[in-house]
Amino acid sequence: MSPRYRRRLRFAVALILVYVITMTFGGCANTLILHPPKGKIDAGPAKQLMIPVQERKLEIWTARSPAVGQGEPRAFVLEFCGNATRAEQIAQYVAQRWKNHPVEAWVVNYPGYGASEGGKKFSLIPQSALAAYDALAERAAGRPIFVEGNSLGTTSALYVAAHRIVAGVICQNPPPLRRLILERYGWWNLWLVAGPTALQIPKELESLDNAPNVKVPGVFVLADGDGVVPNKYSRLVYDAYAGEKQLIQLHGDHNSSVTGDAEKQLSAAIDQLWANAMK
Repeated sequence: MSPRYRRRLRFAVALILVYVITMTFGGCANTLILHPPKGKIDAGPAKQLMIPVQERKLEIWTARSPAVGQGEPRAFVLEFCGNATRAEQIAQYVAQRWKNHPVEAWVVNYPGYGASEGGKKFSLIPQSALAAYDALAERAAGRPIFVEGNSLGTTSALYVAAHRIVAGVICQNPPPLRRLILERYGWWNLWLVAGPTALQIPKELESLDNAPNVKVPGVFVLADGDGVVPNKYSRLVYDAYAGEKQLIQLHGDHNSSVTGDAEKQLSAAIDQLWANAMK
């Protein structure tokens, strides 16, 4: 082998090593997937709550349903937002969705979102999700806790439901993250980006592992025109879910609001979740 060829080979090997190290440990999943909205957002009547998670703070926004009135909530809802959403934007909406029942909603801002500390890092999400539940469980003092999630938030919701006591689960457009990244978004970059990105998703957020361990009643809302998490992927999570479950088909895309027949079905499903929890 000539000296010139050896130099080229060493250079090529060095480039490959730099690529592997950069893509595997450089946080590409955090950069490519997590997109927190910036700036100040009006939370309306929702109230801010900061809880400690080791040496950092996690921001939660709370709101009460109209049915609480001047009394105390009889149950609680823990909501995990979609990727490009902040808790301030939806806290009041989550509480309103449970308008027929006296609940207090807690909506979590992931690390790096809003005032939550730690930077936008997938590695911090599982710990934050459990910390939010544990703080809420202390507040609930034995009252039922329902967990909800939209899109990315369903990974945290199912993780919590698989490791804590919950009364029911609501998931909208749930992604099996690793499989979705590899199969849906890997081909165009020859898996050079998708592969390392999928590897950086914490195993705790793998919904195809968590869903079979959740035995409580669950409600799944799937958009039939979803181009971000196509039905064939969200159905994998639905099929893996071990508890009694209901599927609600939403006519729309990934970001569509739950309206029309789907809204009526969801309202009835919430009523059933409530009835089961209050037996």
